[in-house]
Amino acid sequence: MMPLPPAHMSVDEYLAWSEDNPGRYELVQGEVYAMAPERVLHARTKGTVYDALRCAIRAAALPCRPMPNGMTVRIDTHTAYEPDALVYCGPRIDPDAVEVTSPIVVVEVSSPSTRRTDASEKLTGYFRVPSIHHYLMVDPERRTVIHHRRAGDGIESTFVQDGTLVLDPPGLELPVGSLFEEP
Repeated sequence: MMPLPPAHMSVDEYLAWSEDNPGRYELVQGEVYAMAPERVLHARTKGTVYDALRCAIRAAALPCRPMPNGMTVRIDTHTAYEPDALVYCGPRIDPDAVEVTSPIVVVEVSSPSTRRTDASEKLTGYFRVPSIHHYLMVDPERRTVIHHRRAGDGIESTFVQDGTLVLDPPGLELPVGSLFEEP
């Protein structure tokens, strides 16, 4: 594994660096952080979330696309996150791109090591991106979703364990149970 770069980086420098340094990283205020290894439950839930988003987009016949983890979302010039899943709408992105510039929905699957960051830094960071209207924090252990959404000049948060999430825009209906793999 390559060592993390010692100097502060911009997102553009980080994206260039990450091309030659395989692994999972995020850039926070110019500093590169390696992401911890995943547990099986976390990885399975990410796949289930991606499938649920894909099915909801197809059912609504929207010109949107889901993306699994691995895509970069730029927060500002020195911070970039890699959500566990996202949805963007409009034309297809260049197949060689590593960044999604206008996501509308971002999802983080919470784990004991990320729960605090997901609920604080990432919550405020994601909503600095004007295109993002929904941030879902999916907790596979508690089978709970915290749905943060833009509401006027603020953010509304709802805790849900059943029913259907309405993500409008873009006009998705997402059954909460579809985000969790059956035991």
